[in-house]
Amino acid sequence: MNDISVSFLFIALVVLIFLSAFFSGSETGLMSLNRYKLKHQADKKHGGAKRAYELLQKPDQLISLILLGNNFINILITQLATLIGYRLYGDTGIAIATGVLTIMLLLFAEVTPKTLAANKPEKIAFVASYVYKPLLRILYPLIIAINWMVKHVLKMLQMRDKEEPSITALNSDELRIAVTETGGLIPDSHRDMLLSILDLEKVKIDDIMIPRNEIVGIDLTADWDETLNQITKIPFTRIPIYEENIDNIVGIAMMRKILPLLMSKNFNPGSLKEITRKPYFIPEGTPLTTQLINFQKNKRRMGFVVDEYGDIQGLVALEDILEEIVGEFTTDPNAKFTAFFQDIDGSYLIDGSTHVREINRQLDIHLPTSGPRTINGLILEHLEMIPEAGTSLKIDDYPLEIMQVKNNMVKTVRVKLDITQMDAEPRANG
Repeated sequence: MNDISVSFLFIALVVLIFLSAFFSGSETGLMSLNRYKLKHQADKKHGGAKRAYELLQKPDQLISLILLGNNFINILITQLATLIGYRLYGDTGIAIATGVLTIMLLLFAEVTPKTLAANKPEKIAFVASYVYKPLLRILYPLIIAINWMVKHVLKMLQMRDKEEPSITALNSDELRIAVTETGGLIPDSHRDMLLSILDLEKVKIDDIMIPRNEIVGIDLTADWDETLNQITKIPFTRIPIYEENIDNIVGIAMMRKILPLLMSKNFNPGSLKEITRKPYFIPEGTPLTTQLINFQKNKRRMGFVVDEYGDIQGLVALEDILEEIVGEFTTDPNAKFTAFFQDIDGSYLIDGSTHVREINRQLDIHLPTSGPRTINGLILEHLEMIPEAGTSLKIDDYPLEIMQVKNNMVKTVRVKLDITQMDAEPRANG
């Protein structure tokens, strides 16, 4: 070793530091790869992605290979730096070499390459995979021996290898986090739809149904001239048909079948009843995911929600479930009055029958959804009485003011998003 020049030793030291940086950076790059994106790239026959994916299928072997190479290189660096320090400054040079080497390794072989790899994992990992793939074949017997010893050490410590969780093992909350953290990989609109799909299991059919008192249908026992006039004004394509009240439901009639009869002379309650399809009933409390599948299985687009006694509680259409995923994509032909009206002070006037979930979605607030479905029900539950117009209250720190009460229910409520909009001394405070 005394015959080797110091200059050559310096060059060798730089090369070894570069190799150490390669091992450190490639480890971070490979472990930082998005596994699902990587699999997609591998399926597309991307060479680097395919090799990286194959290496990550056996992470224990990959880690053993990287650590074996990195530790071997670092030991050579230490020995070489010690030799250079001794050759230059004798025993004092060994101490100098130790201090300088620590800084050099930390800066150029650890922090810098790992930071670069964390920011650009694919560029680093795909290049490294071309090196590791053949290197793993060459050192395979040694890697197997190291892993065998590691497993026995873990067994002595009564620990088991932890399997990497697969996508099927994730629950809905973990999937939500995975989707939310995709960043720019998924467009915002697509990410919102994916999150809405994950939320379907938590939403019940009762949360989106049209309540029975708002169901628009045709009463076969009503005056026929009035019924004819009503048909010309109904803006729906599917119309509930019943006798006397909605609990005596006959079924659903398609407007496209009603119109030809309407133009003929044979249109009467009997002929209308003949073209009516039998009703489809949905148990109260059915999750939206289940009902979406049931609609598809039964070739239905509309159903009546019934309670445990068989009484009709509301009406649900397939479009209502789809809108929970993609948002509103049609204009409600019922025109439904405008449920939300923004006043000049920034507060919102909202109809009492509006669902709490819809209010939360429209105003981006978080009123409780675990209890009553409508804002009227939420207020009545909170106050435990039927309030008077002008009563103010707060629910979960959101100021509300009751504007109109009619027929024992809150008809209009003002939602104040800014607490400074609240009256200084409210009439009632829940």
